[in-house]
Amino acid sequence: MPQKLAILGSTGSIGQQTLDICRKHKDQFTAEVLTAGSNADLLIEQAVEFQPDTVVIGNENLYENVKNALSSHPIKVFAGAKSIEEVAGYESVDTVVLAMVGFSGLLPAISAIKARRKVALANKEVLVVAGEHISKLSQEYKVPILPIDSEHSAIFQCLAGERLQDVDKIILTASGGPFRGYTKEQLKNVTLEQALAHPVWKMGSKITIDSATMMNKGFELIEARWLFNLPPEKIDILVHPQSIIHSMVQFVDGSIKAQLSKPDMRLPIIYALSYPQRIKADFQNSGMANIHELTFEKADTSTFGHLQMAYDVLKAGGSAPCVLNAANEIAVDAFLNHKIAFSDMEKLLDKSLSIFAGRKSAGIEDLLEIDKEVRVFCKKEI
Repeated sequence: MPQKLAILGSTGSIGQQTLDICRKHKDQFTAEVLTAGSNADLLIEQAVEFQPDTVVIGNENLYENVKNALSSHPIKVFAGAKSIEEVAGYESVDTVVLAMVGFSGLLPAISAIKARRKVALANKEVLVVAGEHISKLSQEYKVPILPIDSEHSAIFQCLAGERLQDVDKIILTASGGPFRGYTKEQLKNVTLEQALAHPVWKMGSKITIDSATMMNKGFELIEARWLFNLPPEKIDILVHPQSIIHSMVQFVDGSIKAQLSKPDMRLPIIYALSYPQRIKADFQNSGMANIHELTFEKADTSTFGHLQMAYDVLKAGGSAPCVLNAANEIAVDAFLNHKIAFSDMEKLLDKSLSIFAGRKSAGIEDLLEIDKEVRVFCKKEI
């Protein structure tokens, strides 16, 4: 029987690529549930093509639009964040592909784990905000969390068959984004159009801006700490502009394993969905035939302050990562809407951390409250 997927965030970049895999491997995967935030038109189009059991539109104002458009199809239609949380635990679902952007993926992730559904994780913010809690839940319910990020998928593959105690460190690679080599002074004048022009990857606007500030790599640093149960000092970051080596693992004997492939997010997606098997991926068939050089640079945490903040909040623990994520989501949204400059994002994050990072957090409810307060503060500052 095909594996039944709940694709949470089906209209985003990862969601669309997951559906492309479903399209090409109909005997292996089917879309049981599709959810979207506000892109009702694309959700309707996807539902008509893939005929899922259920669709959910997060924006409740768009419920009637979606329901009326699908009225002639045998598809259940729901709306709202609570419904997305509920479908993540559907009994008919085998795997939940968590492709939602930002903090909104936290409660659906918890729902999926408690329902003992396999989680294919593309939403790094879930582990950034609540890594310790999610890790404990994963262990308690014996639910695997399989990474979809290309870097974490690479680490996961390199660790196959190895003992964690033999790992000296893991090395996350970063493309460097569109502003690799820039000075802090140059970053003051960059435009939104420049920030959205990533040299390698095609991604959604939020994650593209995170890549430009290197916040994306900072979040991956925090995510790796919880995915692989390693302390911060055993996680390094190297800039690798070609984005061919997706990450590496160095062992205590000095040996280094690396995972290489052409940059295409469908590969880590299909690996997570098919694990522990591998499925033939025609889009990767040319291998390394056209690769002529692989270069590396040290990550510049001085120029890219977002990255240094990620190191700092990981060491601080507690509510600090939650504060960083909330402030970053508001800052990126403001930049995308031309309300603040590129360099103002870092200032807003720094100010938020100085005020809120010391707050105590005993559980998920505390994190939800801190997240809310930080967002209110940031919006007022903007």
